[in-house]
Amino acid sequence: MLTKEVTDELNQIFQALESEGKEPTMALVKARLGSKVPMPALIAAIKNWKSTKRVPKIEVAVNSESSDSKIEALEKTIIELTHRIEALEGKQ
Repeated sequence: MLTKEVTDELNQIFQALESEGKEPTMALVKARLGSKVPMPALIAAIKNWKSTKRVPKIEVAVNSESSDSKIEALEKTIIELTHRIEALEGKQ
């Protein structure tokens, strides 16, 4: 399973909220996140930030379905291009 670390992203969000004078809440953090992070991980990150100003290392699973659909689309394109090449070679 592929994973993506979101610790840096969360750290930047917390620092931005702090510089704006706002306290990190679930709603504020979730609204600014570019990745989907499970609720328990977000709660732990917010609690940790409030007490120590540090974000624990958090990794989330990357959706592999998008990769599968990209591969399928590329395979279809290859087949279509192969047919076009064969048609062009047949005309000569």
